[in-house]
Amino acid sequence: MIIVTLKPRNMGRNRKWLPGLGPVLLILLSHMTSGLEVPLDLPQPPTITLQSPKDYIFDPRENIVIHCEAKGKPHPSFSWTRNGTHLDVDTDHKVLMKPGAGTLVIDIGEKAEASEGTYQCRAQNEHGAALSNNFVIRQSRSPLWSKEIIEPVIVQTGTPLVLPCRPPAGLPPPVIFWMDNNFQRLTLDNRVSQALNGDLYFSNVVAEDTRSDYICYARFPHTQTIQQKQPISVTVLDSRSEGERRPGFMFPVGTTSTKMVLRGQTLELECIAEGLPTPDVSWQKDEGELPSSRTSFSRFKKTLRISDVNEDDAGDYRCTATNKLGSAHHIIKVDVKAAPFWVSAPRNLILAPNETGILTCRVNGEPKPDIRWFVNGVPLENTRKDHRREVHDDTVILNNVLTGTSAVYQCNASNEFGYLLANAFVNVLAEPPRVLTPPNQVYRVITNNPALLDCFSFGSPIPNITWFKDFQISIRSGDSYVIHKNGTLEINVAQPRHSGNYTCIATNNLGRKENQVSLEVKEPTRILKQPEYRVVQRGMSAMFECKVKHDRSLNPTVTWLKDDRELPHDNRFVMGKESLTISDVTEEDEGTYTCIANTILDQDSASAKLTVVEKPDPPTDLELTDQTERSVQLTWTPGDEHNSPTQNFLIQYEDSLHQPGVWVNLTDVPGSSTTARLQLSPYVYYSFRVQARNEVGYSEASGPSRQYRTNPAAPDENPSNVRGIGTEPGNLVISWTPLTGLQSNGPGLEYKVQWRQKDLEEDWTSKNVADSQLVVSGTPIYALYEIKVQAFNNYGNGPEPEVVTGYSGEGLPLSAPDTVQVMVHNSTLAEVHWEPVSLSSVQGKLQGYKVYYRRERGLQETEEEGDQQEQNLTFSGNRSEGMLPGLHPYSLYVVFIKVFNNKGEGPPSSSKTFETPEGVPGPPAFLKAINPGLDSLTLSWGPPRRSNGRLTGYTLRYQPVNSTNELGPLSVVTLEANETMFTLGSLNPSVLYKFYLSAKTIKGPGPNVTEEAYTAMDITGPNRQIDIATQGWFIGLMCAIALLILVLLIVCFIKRNKGGKYPVKEKEDAHQDPEIQPMKEDDGTFGEYSDTEDHKPLKGSRTPSNGTVRRDESDDSLVDYGEGGDGQFNEDGSFIGQYSGKKEKDTHEGNESSEAPSPVNAMNSFV
Repeated sequence: MIIVTLKPRNMGRNRKWLPGLGPVLLILLSHMTSGLEVPLDLPQPPTITLQSPKDYIFDPRENIVIHCEAKGKPHPSFSWTRNGTHLDVDTDHKVLMKPGAGTLVIDIGEKAEASEGTYQCRAQNEHGAALSNNFVIRQSRSPLWSKEIIEPVIVQTGTPLVLPCRPPAGLPPPVIFWMDNNFQRLTLDNRVSQALNGDLYFSNVVAEDTRSDYICYARFPHTQTIQQKQPISVTVLDSRSEGERRPGFMFPVGTTSTKMVLRGQTLELECIAEGLPTPDVSWQKDEGELPSSRTSFSRFKKTLRISDVNEDDAGDYRCTATNKLGSAHHIIKVDVKAAPFWVSAPRNLILAPNETGILTCRVNGEPKPDIRWFVNGVPLENTRKDHRREVHDDTVILNNVLTGTSAVYQCNASNEFGYLLANAFVNVLAEPPRVLTPPNQVYRVITNNPALLDCFSFGSPIPNITWFKDFQISIRSGDSYVIHKNGTLEINVAQPRHSGNYTCIATNNLGRKENQVSLEVKEPTRILKQPEYRVVQRGMSAMFECKVKHDRSLNPTVTWLKDDRELPHDNRFVMGKESLTISDVTEEDEGTYTCIANTILDQDSASAKLTVVEKPDPPTDLELTDQTERSVQLTWTPGDEHNSPTQNFLIQYEDSLHQPGVWVNLTDVPGSSTTARLQLSPYVYYSFRVQARNEVGYSEASGPSRQYRTNPAAPDENPSNVRGIGTEPGNLVISWTPLTGLQSNGPGLEYKVQWRQKDLEEDWTSKNVADSQLVVSGTPIYALYEIKVQAFNNYGNGPEPEVVTGYSGEGLPLSAPDTVQVMVHNSTLAEVHWEPVSLSSVQGKLQGYKVYYRRERGLQETEEEGDQQEQNLTFSGNRSEGMLPGLHPYSLYVVFIKVFNNKGEGPPSSSKTFETPEGVPGPPAFLKAINPGLDSLTLSWGPPRRSNGRLTGYTLRYQPVNSTNELGPLSVVTLEANETMFTLGSLNPSVLYKFYLSAKTIKGPGPNVTEEAYTAMDITGPNRQIDIATQGWFIGLMCAIALLILVLLIVCFIKRNKGGKYPVKEKEDAHQDPEIQPMKEDDGTFGEYSDTEDHKPLKGSRTPSNGTVRRDESDDSLVDYGEGGDGQFNEDGSFIGQYSGKKEKDTHEGNESSEAPSPVNAMNSFV
């Protein structure tokens, strides 16, 4: 089975059609248009398959090799002509023809010229003869420069100049260039240029053009030799400079010229202008546009090139030379001629006997070519007349061909510019169909792309091709299918429904042949998650995602490219299944990364760019310019931004006089600036440095600038934060923030401190200090002062200072508040009023009043006295009242008040007592349930720790709680104040109750204290309100019983094995006693077993239907030891009794008595 993959090319985003394992689209399309191929096992005339170019220039140091190969059946023989005469290869010892081919090898020898000429190859077999092109063989030539005497050139400045090259005519033409004696190429520009013929043109000369070594070189490419012209000396005189002048043309001369070019060649038009200043040259086409895709300019637009010329390129081309004085024009008339070119070359014909065929030879050219027909290399007019053959200029019609008339026809079309020669054979065959496409090919194609299923066939007559899908559906051209002439089935847009088996059938009148192929339409490969643009800091990691969706039957390979090349071989690049991670990113990693998901059928790709950013490099080249006493201009050169634009520059300075080694931020400027005007302070030794900042961060600091020292001067400012505050009675402390060394502006910095009492019209008192504080003594208490602090140094005083005010030191207040009154609002809140003191007695700034109060005792006689801890509340400002919250009810309080300032508190006021009224009591001290009975509980409690008044009694509320924690109805009991214990009766047994107890005064009840307790359990009663299985005592009892039964069973087992008293299994097998039964499945009890000695049955106990359980007569039972029922053990330890729960005598339990389990059943319940 052969698999053919058809790959898309340029289908959608980044999708391509690539060559597969089998035929691809371009090849298939060429098959559709080419002539029919004859299988090589069938008879056929010769066909030329390889031949050399028409023009052959040979190197005389090497042999001449002229290729000529052909195919045919039988294999053709070859012969040659030279200059129209037969070349005898067998007798000419310098000529060798390769075996099995017509390729000619000529040993040149000493006389290379003798091998030149026009050669033609002929391939012939019994069915015809084919001719090659005429090969014109010429020897390459690199002649020497003719000797000549070159006169020095002397020219005035500004004049035009042409230095001729005139190289010798070589074959092929040489490549021209100009150099000096040092083998350095001369610099060419808009003023100095080299023409297409090699001459050197100067639009105007300058003094620098003076030199003695203008040398023209000619390089001959075939022989790789270089010929040198004699140097030309040029002297430019500047004694009489030419003035400026309008442009003129040095080449071509005149206003118009003509140019002929052949179709398909490159048109080169040249205009070289002179003038001063040097003119600029531009091009345009009259009555048309220059073809932009085929147009280029060179030699500073002095040369116009148009490639692949066609008839539309004929016309007038205008070159314009322009300088500031004017312009000049030259028109080149271009005429396009054409050597013969094919419109439709003749194709091979395969005809069955009696069929008719047509050969066409359609060519074009300018002038129109002449067409001549040949048969087997013989002009048609020189052959025997054949009435079945008709010739009409470029067409030959062959009617009703006969077997044995196969031949090769040649069409030769020529005009003055060249010729075309084509061979086309006519092969007369009668051959049944054969399918040339290999059988059972599997074609694979991607959805929505064209699919081409081959059915190459051969037969004579030409077979008719039909297609079927899945062996039954006939396919016709139309809709989504196209059947081409060569038999290929094309599906324009393949879909999954087109998958399946296809059969092509080739039929002619001699037979029928079929071939099967299959088509698989696959889902396209898509990159769902494409890599995204990344900006990453150097040293960090970058990750690109590439998530691929593909057909399940195709296994894609994911490759990554960087800038369309393979990834670097570096361990930092890690390719995951759906990602590419680059660790420790560097600047070299920057670029475009492409993810390519490739299958055997298609591929998809997506790209993203990685930008590596980093902190900028530090600025360099710091310079200080435009220096003045108080400013300087700083300039710098920015460093590399590393792909992140600079946002700003930070300028710092170091003051090596006052703070050496400390760099201080001075200012910043926008990132687009490279200069800053810096304002300076006197008496500072400045050094500057600059840092650049981008989105990543700040660069390293630049190197420091040179030091710049400013001259000393008087201070520009006074100290800040001047304050006057008294710390003790009778003093005033004046303080300020001193100037920094940068602010001092000069040596000898001190401060002139002045003060006076405000509103007394006194003179200023002053004192000079070098510190930042002055203590003035002997001041009145809390007096207002005016203060000034002025800086000065050896070079003068600072500006006039501002006046600030401050108070001297405070004393303790002298007076106490008067007329203290208390208004009680409720049991916990009171309001205090007082008469404020006079402000003069405060002796300072009034801060407020402090109210001191304490609880002396409770008003209830039985209550213990309070702890008498004093409390106080502060009321800021000049207040005359305040609230006292959080008081204890029914208590005696005492209160007094003090005024205070910043120095401290004054004397206390007279004390005032007040009482708080009763309040609600606190919760009882405790609540406990004691002595639980079946229907009663006793509660005990303690009185509240704070009664907050006279207790009037207690309120008890309680309610039952069932097993799901739901609350029952609430009951309320009122109790006397002197009670601390109470018994509740008529309760339900084994029930959880919740109790709420609160004390009360005349103000109402206080908060509750709660407790929960069970009544005693009713062991025999049926109405159990509690889940016994969850009780600890029950679980322990059941475990003990289970352990006891386990011990008894072990003892029985040992006894039975020793005495043989219970051969139960043997009895069952021997007698099949109907009373011997296994454990019953319905109730989990054991059946009855018979003993062979005493025949006493061991039966499981049952509960009678009336709900009662009868006790055995024996009193030695588990009942005496706990809650178990009756039960006895026989002498060997087996359990023969019954036990049950005791029956209560209450009449209401008679209908709900439950059966107690037997010990065996109890055992079963635990297993």
